Amino acid sequence: MSFVTHLECSYTGERYEAGRVHNLSEAGKPLLVRYDLKALAKAVSKDDLATRREGFWRYSEFLPVEKAENRISLGEVVTPLMRLTHSEQRLGLSGELIVKDEGRLPTGSFKARGLALAVSMAKELGLSHLAIPTNGNAGAAMAAYASAAGMKTTVFCPDDTPKVNVDEIAMQGGDVYCVNGLINDCGRIVGEGKEKAGWFDVSTLKEPYRIEGKKTMGLELAEQLGWELPDAIFYPTGGGTGLIGMWKAFEELEAIGWIGSKRPKMIAVQAAGCAPIVKAWEEGAEHAPLWENAQTAAAGIRVPIAVGDFLILRAVRESDGFAIAIEEEVIFDAWSKIGRSEGVMLCPEGAATYAAYEQSLADGRVSASDRVVLFNCATGLKYPLPPATQSIDQTKEIDYTRFM
Repeated sequence: MSFVTHLECSYTGERYEAGRVHNLSEAGKPLLVRYDLKALAKAVSKDDLATRREGFWRYSEFLPVEKAENRISLGEVVTPLMRLTHSEQRLGLSGELIVKDEGRLPTGSFKARGLALAVSMAKELGLSHLAIPTNGNAGAAMAAYASAAGMKTTVFCPDDTPKVNVDEIAMQGGDVYCVNGLINDCGRIVGEGKEKAGWFDVSTLKEPYRIEGKKTMGLELAEQLGWELPDAIFYPTGGGTGLIGMWKAFEELEAIGWIGSKRPKMIAVQAAGCAPIVKAWEEGAEHAPLWENAQTAAAGIRVPIAVGDFLILRAVRESDGFAIAIEEEVIFDAWSKIGRSEGVMLCPEGAATYAAYEQSLADGRVSASDRVVLFNCATGLKYPLPPATQSIDQTKEIDYTRFM
């Protein structure tokens, strides 16, 4: 069963009927799912959750899918928390520096959370053709879950999207097209095609349910930490669905009495070559205009404009957090550093959170005693890696001193 009562415009508060197909509100803003939290609290306990093993579907009472047979699963897991112990020692920390590794999910990224929910709700609502703009990982997740649900998918990505992502989308059943532009250009094509091609638009925050999937990151993190939230969360921010979703999760958990009013600083991490949220935060603005000539090889955070900009900025400000931009070379230095020192294969976007943490520690915006969580949004194996070129000619005498 579902505890959903209605949908709500995130900007005006206008109510919308649940159980019907929706994109944005009449105000052109994201819709948020609202629940009967009193009834939800009576239906499930922390002890109930402790007995479940179904990945993020274990939070079914907190999710909008009404019928269990509509839940599309590809073997989701609870993603691990990993202490960066060598970095803690090197930086002289007394607190904890933790990576939540979302690369362990199906299709290798945290996009599995949002797209599993979006596709499951599409199935429940009787949709059959879904379309999405993507920098790679969202398209792969939608293709995989939609194929499992027996749906058609059409995917548009910038033409410099890593080839492994494009091939992955096609291999998992997506009809994928490369576009000579950025993700917002792909999004325009998807929007224009709603009437002309008849698909449903699953763009970030342009339907209500990807937020609910990403919300499970907050539920899962709280449970893993014994229902005590960390002092700060560094989150790689493109469209920002996960940051918004976690903020919503914490609100719902407090409403049912599972956590108190303490909140982590929500820290939006962007690349210096595409930092619209950082600019808006620094200027005290509510919205973030289009970032012209967006550039970064950390493709997941190359989002020049976000429809949920005001929701990201609200969460950052209400949490006493901040937004921070990291230079390209610093991101990729961090990527290599963590791989070599910790044995953890971050993605570039995840590496940006580590670089942002180091910078924020140095300038005093976080403390060495804080418990900090960095979100790694995908496996680094989905990105082009620096070449390893050393070789041995086994037909010649080997100088073993070279290995010492």
